[in-house]
Parts: sequence; C-alpha cells; structure tokens
Amino acid sequence: MNDSPHHDELPLPDYDHLPLGSLESRIRSLDADGLEALLDYERAHGNRLPVIQVLENRLVAVREGAEPTSGSPLAETPELQHAPPAGSPASPQTEGPPINPPSHGDPTNPAQPRG
Repeated sequence: MNDSPHHDELPLPDYDHLPLGSLESRIRSLDADGLEALLDYERAHGNRLPVIQVLENRLVAVREGAEPTSGSPLAETPELQHAPPAGSPASPQTEGPPINPPSHGDPTNPAQPRG
C-alpha cells in the first residue's frame, strides 16, 4: 500500500467533512487514481467501513469501464454552506411570565405537605 496522502493533497479538498450521501455523488467525477488516493487516506485515518465500501465499489466500476462524470470535485457543498445561525433566539423579550411557586407546596395538590 502506498503512503496515504495528506488531506490537503486529496482530490476532494473537503473530503473529511462530506456526509456519505454527498461523497457518493462527488466521487463520480474522479478517475481510478483519485479514488485510490481517497481509499489510502480513508484506510489510514477514519477507516470507516461504509466509506471504504462506497470508494471500492466506485473504483471497481471505473476499472470496468465506467466513465467519470462531469461533476466537479470542487463543486459547492450545500450541506456545508448553510450553517444555522449561532446563538439562541431566546431573549428577555421572548421569556414567559415569572412563576413563583409557594414555598410550602401547592395547596391544591394533596400529595404535597401543607404548611
């Protein structure tokens, strides 16, 4: 097995952050060398069986004559572009009314002691 490439040298620059569904479509633009580089990297780093199976299946298909598609390995990844806004939408203006339960329990609840 060859030395695994550094993540900056991978044919998919955002490889480490791609969910499996996106990875499956993005690797269709790679040739056998690109797929082998990703396989070497995955085996040396994450070694995730579902990812290895997807990469191996695509590599077999390419070696059997499947052509890489015209998709770009640098295409935008919508799942990474639209992170939810940081922080909470809660604020003093959105709080409910203050609740002050009686210190001796609720007199309408027979399970609680009365003072």
